[in-house]
Amino acid sequence: MAYEANWLAIFVFSVLVGATLAFSFYLGSKAKSSQGYFAAGGSIHWFVNGIAFAGDYLSAASFLGICGMIAFYGFDGFLYSIGYLAGWIVALLVIAEPLKRLGKYTFADALDSKFQSRGIQAAAGVSTLVVSLFYLIPQMVGAGVLVKPLLGLEYWHGVVMVGAVVVCIVVTAGMVSTTYVQFLKGGLLVVFSLVLTVLILNRGLEVSPPSALGKTQVIEIQDGKRYVDGTPIGFGPGEKNVEPVGRIVELPGGVTKTGPLNPIAFLSTIANSKIEISSNKKGEQGKQTITTKSVSGQEMLSPGNLPTFKGIRSESWIAKLDFISLMVALFAGTASLPHILIRYYTVKDQASARKSTIVGIASIGFFYLLTLYIGLGAMVSGTLDPTDTNMAAPLLAKSFSNLLFAAVSAIAFTTVLGTVSGLIIAAGGSVAHDIVGGFFNIKLSDHQTVRVAKIASVGIGALAIVLGLAFEGMNVTFLVGWAFAIAASANLPALLMLLFWKGTTRQGIIAGVLVGLISSLSWVIVSPDMFQYMYRAKIESAWVPLSQPGIVTIPLSFVAIVVVSLLSPTNRLPEAAS
Repeated sequence: MAYEANWLAIFVFSVLVGATLAFSFYLGSKAKSSQGYFAAGGSIHWFVNGIAFAGDYLSAASFLGICGMIAFYGFDGFLYSIGYLAGWIVALLVIAEPLKRLGKYTFADALDSKFQSRGIQAAAGVSTLVVSLFYLIPQMVGAGVLVKPLLGLEYWHGVVMVGAVVVCIVVTAGMVSTTYVQFLKGGLLVVFSLVLTVLILNRGLEVSPPSALGKTQVIEIQDGKRYVDGTPIGFGPGEKNVEPVGRIVELPGGVTKTGPLNPIAFLSTIANSKIEISSNKKGEQGKQTITTKSVSGQEMLSPGNLPTFKGIRSESWIAKLDFISLMVALFAGTASLPHILIRYYTVKDQASARKSTIVGIASIGFFYLLTLYIGLGAMVSGTLDPTDTNMAAPLLAKSFSNLLFAAVSAIAFTTVLGTVSGLIIAAGGSVAHDIVGGFFNIKLSDHQTVRVAKIASVGIGALAIVLGLAFEGMNVTFLVGWAFAIAASANLPALLMLLFWKGTTRQGIIAGVLVGLISSLSWVIVSPDMFQYMYRAKIESAWVPLSQPGIVTIPLSFVAIVVVSLLSPTNRLPEAAS
């Protein structure tokens, strides 16, 4: 588990990133107009766009965060996969074709298609910017985590590196390059996840000696460094190594090794085994308590182990509502993410939008199924870093070979590049097209619009780096849950009401977006988890009872649209969109 420079990994990483940049420079010459820069000229084939959907959507949260959550908490991590995938049903059945019909470049285009309102463009532009920034945070955290085992660098090196490379990709080529980068890395991620799953099943399960870690260790974090009993954690002179955890301590039938297993037998054997796992608890003043314990496989394959999901088993109605709120946000958030919505403008027509969504769902669903096996394989591999849930999949790959570790880590890194590129394209385009050109009504030529978007992208990339550094140590999937809640609160109610209620007014759209955005963002800032993990304060100090705002803020946005629309009878839609 030693985080030292791996030269094979460095070589594979350099080749992939170098090829990505070369691809960007090449395609940059083909994307000079605003139509080409923001939407690839609507020329992307529906199959390529569908795989690019997967590449865009399968972010650091999907590969690093979900696999890590399954490895440490069992089935609860897989519930995120289910929630993420279910949201595509909304995108396919409700959003895909109408959005393609209404829009041109950005999400604000669709909202403003019936009204031509500067207010709508401003509200939607700000929403796109905020949601994109919030979604950027877990991607940057994932990048920082990956450079430790991949390149032997510090966390901040990875954050800065991703920010710099992505800004270069976006500024040189825009959506054309971003689409094909996402297509390639989406395909590679699914293929190598399948390879890793096949290796897990072929290796089977084996009893290992219990960990020598001890029952409890308290890790203190000071100035960004981790200490145990005053000794720094690391792998250099005078530093203490934290032993990997995650082992089978007892197999059913008293055997010590199973041999190769099929997918069903693998799950069944895990369920009837006894597993060593670690439990992390973050406390005040940067202290983190790690406890190693043995649990039954049946318990790990049952919901309710993840702290966020304690409500499944809890008698507390607040805990149950928190779980329901997260599931609502995951279900509603997919069709609300700006970098996903703009991908519908890269294909030529509504039929292509529908077909690309179907391809995306198939690719994403297959990948999420594989995360269950990767996460469980990591759980019993003896490779888990008890201080970092995000490194489960790469360290599992390392247990097979350095080559697989190099490939998986490098692909995970390019996964971050692809997702961050899409987010910055969406945010930069919104600044140029919606805020500068729309709200401020500054007349820009085609060339000037692209230039403003590129300048905005540089600023957004710099801000993403700062936010990535600030949120170090948090699980990336957990952070994405917040981004989904904010997106679902600000964007989805306005889009649905625009499409299906003819009483919607421009004032109602503006109110719905702003109320959803402000209420969800404010809720997250004062939530219990933010108090515990970011402010290092007691949970009881939080201003609101739930960590997940969606169950309150999504309906609140709908109510705001209805009430304000009824109170402002002018500028109604002539008829509901069909």
